[in-house]
Amino acid sequence: MNLYYCDSSALVKRYVNEQGTPWVQTITAANSANIIFVSRITWVEVQSAFARLDREGQMDSVKVATARQLFLYDWTNQYQIVELDQDISGQAGQLVQHYPLRAYDSVQLASALNLFPFFSRIDPQLFTFVCADDRLVNAAKAEGMRVENPNNHP
Repeated sequence: MNLYYCDSSALVKRYVNEQGTPWVQTITAANSANIIFVSRITWVEVQSAFARLDREGQMDSVKVATARQLFLYDWTNQYQIVELDQDISGQAGQLVQHYPLRAYDSVQLASALNLFPFFSRIDPQLFTFVCADDRLVNAAKAEGMRVENPNNHP
């Protein structure tokens, strides 16, 4: 069992066939016994990605509807949701001053950093930040987290 914090750029790959999809599907599979953490804002970001793919014709409407249903099922039954609270929003505000991050990316990083100290005390190799955005990956590395970019996996 491992613990993964997946930001939206990584999690979308579970539902949309892209570079890194097989790897993300492996770590997030229900039978993997891995624990998957996501931020509350991931709901909005993934829904936005599905809508954009549908709107731009990059994915047909039936596949988008199926992806939405699968995401809802996993959201309800598998993911551990990190709530956006005052501490996380405060930390996100500080992160955007130190790194070239967009607002929601800083919330993603702050959400993972909220969990990281607890799990790193148990075993630093247990917790991995998963993200397909290089700027966010670099910021997470700078904060001392173990990271994986699904784009580096076939």
